Amino acid sequence: MRHGVRLGVDVGSVRVGVAACDPDGVLATPVVTLSRDAGDLDALADLATERDALEVVVGLPTSLSGREGPAALAAREYATRVAARVAPVPVRLVDERLSTVTAEHGLRVAGVGGRSRRKVVDQMAAVVILQSALDAERRIGDPPGQIVPGEG
Repeated sequence: MRHGVRLGVDVGSVRVGVAACDPDGVLATPVVTLSRDAGDLDALADLATERDALEVVVGLPTSLSGREGPAALAAREYATRVAARVAPVPVRLVDERLSTVTAEHGLRVAGVGGRSRRKVVDQMAAVVILQSALDAERRIGDPPGQIVPGEG
């Protein structure tokens, strides 16, 4: 397992959830929900710098069959923009099937109500994405997913 903080990102059409892990890559925790606007990429780049991130892990929403639709294309485009902003920190796309469903369920079980849940579900989805990537790396010995080239 590589040593270093990773950021996890759940890309939505309105919001971006962000999570981070400890330097040992054991536990992902929620950080912030960003609005998808002119400042979200700057905020992500700042977080990567502040936390001296080893890499940024962006969730790739695919269908249960593994097909990629419009949401996956949007996530790929966003990841490319992130990669250009945080370089030389690598950005990696990882499968995020059911991350939002898992996050919603966990928040419901924890008793977090509707309005409150909407405010944090993107962060929790980012936690699910990042924790899944950490667990996969620990299990297989290599980082999961695919490196995203920056714009240019």
